[in-house]
Amino acid sequence: MNLLCRIPLQLFLVGLLAICTYAQTPSTLQGKVIAITDGDTITILDAAAGEHHVRLNGIDSPETRQEFGEQARLSLAKILFGRHVNVEYSKQDYIGRILGKVSLLSGEDVNLKQIKAGMAWHDKESGLNQTTADRRAYARAEQRARANRSGLWAIANPIPPWRWKGGEVAR
Repeated sequence: MNLLCRIPLQLFLVGLLAICTYAQTPSTLQGKVIAITDGDTITILDAAAGEHHVRLNGIDSPETRQEFGEQARLSLAKILFGRHVNVEYSKQDYIGRILGKVSLLSGEDVNLKQIKAGMAWHDKESGLNQTTADRRAYARAEQRARANRSGLWAIANPIPPWRWKGGEVAR
């Protein structure tokens, strides 16, 4: 009898593990970039004419109304507007945006490009589902951008967007 009770429990646990593994399996979305909201958020149109709002995972750019925000948005627009991209993702944020790694069809990592240009911070919190290699590359890119005073690092004291949004600083 004890063995019969264990079998359904074991099957349940195996099924649960399969579901959890499936939920974390990265998906890929392809489409054309039709809008740039800010330095880390875009809208793409897929082949079926469906619109998808995508937040570049692992980076955080200044907000549009924040100092250097418009420059970050224009930088991303220059790289992406009107181009076809691949988005690798495994989750969405609290407002339904896809959190993804955006790549040009050439394979170039756009998230990393924004950090290298000094247009974004490496966001260690939102990048938790990144590969270890991506986390390391993003951290190194931010260090180099800071050292070279590229982009927002040319500002005396750039304010991270999470502090600016949180009201920790005067606007």
